[in-house]
Amino acid sequence: MSSAAAEGVAGTPATPSGPRRRKSVTGTRRTAAALFLLPALVLLGALVVYPIGYSLIRSFLSQSGDSFAGVDNYRALFTDDGIRTALKNNIIWVVFAPTVSTALGLIFAVLTERVRWGTAFKLVVFMPMAISMLAAGIIFRLVYDQDPDKGVANAVWVGVHDSFAESSAFPKAHPGRRSPLRSDQGGFVTAGTVHTGRTVALPLVGVAPDRMPKGAEPAARAQPQPGKVTGTAWQDFTRGKGVGKLGAVDPSEQGYAGMRIEAVKDGKVVASTKAAADGTFTLPAAADGARLRLPASNFREPYNGVDWLGPALVTPAVIGSYVWMWAGFAMVLIAAGLAGVPRELLEAARVDGANEWQVFRRVTVPLLAPVLAVVTVTLMINVLKIFDLVFIIPPGSSQDDANVLALELYRKGFSEDQPGIASAIAVFLLLLVIPVMLFNIRRLRREVRR
Repeated sequence: MSSAAAEGVAGTPATPSGPRRRKSVTGTRRTAAALFLLPALVLLGALVVYPIGYSLIRSFLSQSGDSFAGVDNYRALFTDDGIRTALKNNIIWVVFAPTVSTALGLIFAVLTERVRWGTAFKLVVFMPMAISMLAAGIIFRLVYDQDPDKGVANAVWVGVHDSFAESSAFPKAHPGRRSPLRSDQGGFVTAGTVHTGRTVALPLVGVAPDRMPKGAEPAARAQPQPGKVTGTAWQDFTRGKGVGKLGAVDPSEQGYAGMRIEAVKDGKVVASTKAAADGTFTLPAAADGARLRLPASNFREPYNGVDWLGPALVTPAVIGSYVWMWAGFAMVLIAAGLAGVPRELLEAARVDGANEWQVFRRVTVPLLAPVLAVVTVTLMINVLKIFDLVFIIPPGSSQDDANVLALELYRKGFSEDQPGIASAIAVFLLLLVIPVMLFNIRRLRREVRR
């Protein structure tokens, strides 16, 4: 028996004729794996790689696409006023929107751990994430409406303002024909002086019946009083042609309830009062020989709130709507990270004498730093391509002031028919996103190594 046969009988494996092929970890052949991945690779190439490559090539061509334009399209990014405004606003978005959203998410996540209804609160805060950007934009377009009767923001703002500074009820009031009143620094003053024991008529017109103060009553004729100046301030207007007498109190006319009247001598106010519900008023003897003045405060326009969507505040207003939507997202991720924080460290800090603020600042926040970085970087990438809210919320008059790169890309590509510049903006946005993505990938790899 030969030695080779002996080895075969003994069960020793024969030496292979060539190198053995190594299988993958899962035991799948590379060819089969490639076939399974092929559909995904085709879609990735068609939907991602091809558009990026085409946009890169198109950004170096002229607007017609027939000739090479060099870097002219990229030069326009820094010379076109609209694009520069968009770039400036994008910087504001990247700095403030992720920061505010993450900060609010952190505060909500920490505080809701200490209350019984924390889960319900988290649900309410996270609920805006279920709303599309389009719907959120429509909602906040109504919230920021200038009219306090429609816009919630101005309704609240006007309510707070009017609690400290009373608004006028007679912004449109003015003297009518043959009135004894003359204009005076935004208000009105009597042409002649007044004397005690006599009555004074202060007729005005211009206030719609439905705009009269709620407490206004039918006007009454003032009765003379010894040692006092009396009079009536009222709406000298009666509906219907030839009805009522000019300069006289008629039964259907209403008094100017709350109208402020001042007695002025030598430029100084010597006495003042407010008209009663029926428009009558009484001044002391000090008013004798003075002129009666209705100060400008009676006629100033009522406070109409803040122009949230005006050129000055439109970008912060739109950022506010974004924070409303994404603070819940930040809160949920931070709360998940907070659940993994060792409670022993927090208790040890408290035992060592740290107060709650010190525990939060020196223990909780450092331990949550990786989660905070994830949330902030994710939101930074998100705001770089913000479009929906800026397109919907600002009115046409202030949309240029709220412009961002994604909106300017849309305008150049579809409204102004400048595909070369639009492609350059798209490539520029990609270049802005890449460093943030690389930072996030490196941070994730460091986390995996730990």
